Amino acid sequence: MSNDILERLAATIRARRTATGSSYTRQLLDAGPASCAKKLGEEAIETVIAATSESEDKLKEEAADLLYHLLVLLESRGVSLEDVLSVLERRSGTSGLEEKSSRTQR
Repeated sequence: MSNDILERLAATIRARRTATGSSYTRQLLDAGPASCAKKLGEEAIETVIAATSESEDKLKEEAADLLYHLLVLLESRGVSLEDVLSVLERRSGTSGLEEKSSRTQR
């Protein structure tokens, strides 16, 4: 499996923003960031439920939905996946406790 699936999915979502015709992704983007955020929240809850009380396969499905909807929300706000990955790269090698404490001091 290719490691760049998230980049390819983000590119597809970005392309759907201006594509002619109708698609689920375009409907989500046209509804705006608030609607995209609400849908992401719903998917997060479904992922938590799957993680705590459903099969591994169900968790995988819900996690995939969650990642997709996160990418849609980022696109709706004009934030690129590359920007998010840069934040993760910057945090790499930093203790989670240290990183979290530095955010509260900003």
